[in-house]
Amino acid sequence: MADEKMTQLTTADAAIASYLDELLHTATSTAEQEELLEPVPTTVEPEPAPVELPIAEAPQPVAAKPVVQVSEPAPEVQEKAEPVFTVPPARPDWSEQPFECLIFTVAGLQLAVPLVLLGAIHKIEEEIRSLPGSPDWYMGIRPGSAGNLRVVDSAQWIMAGRVPENARENYRFIIRLDDSPWGLACDSVGQSFTLDPEQVRWRTARSQRPWLAGTVIDHMCALIDVRTMSELLMRAEREQRLDLS
Repeated sequence: MADEKMTQLTTADAAIASYLDELLHTATSTAEQEELLEPVPTTVEPEPAPVELPIAEAPQPVAAKPVVQVSEPAPEVQEKAEPVFTVPPARPDWSEQPFECLIFTVAGLQLAVPLVLLGAIHKIEEEIRSLPGSPDWYMGIRPGSAGNLRVVDSAQWIMAGRVPENARENYRFIIRLDDSPWGLACDSVGQSFTLDPEQVRWRTARSQRPWLAGTVIDHMCALIDVRTMSELLMRAEREQRLDLS
């Protein structure tokens, strides 16, 4: 029966279903399973002490010319390195008590964002101003009274490699991430609802997809860690040397 239902899905629907299954599997994995992917440190055996052998009497060395030591210039002070991204904790600080969430959809995939970190919801009423040479995940700038909002092609950012064709044409809204300059383009916005922390399958480790805090099985949606998502976007902007202002 399940096979018959799968055959009725379109190619795009099948890709979305597969991706959601992978998200659910990722959320229920244990830290030990993810640690198996990490390289195991090897123990270096100490080398045996060298054995001293008797040395035959050698001829007297010829006096060499004195070596003139040239002092080298002091090394230049290196620039301060970029801050290293740290894997977020398993449970965000806003998840200690029941919290309100908002569901929105991206190419058929349901995502949820906590209302406490929802900056705003903007309707896409005019074309987003694109930036030549920008990566696929960056749609462009949406001017506004509170400043320019950098709009992310959410399907390209979240579902890389499994994006349905013409997904960008279905975007109708932009979800602003807290007070950051970033917004996620989405197809539709649903109703808000209250979640108890026990209803979420929190991820025990987030070495992959750090933005995914967990999944809500009852609503079949992925819960976004807003602050981590914003940090990842800012990191991508720095590493790809984008001028998005």
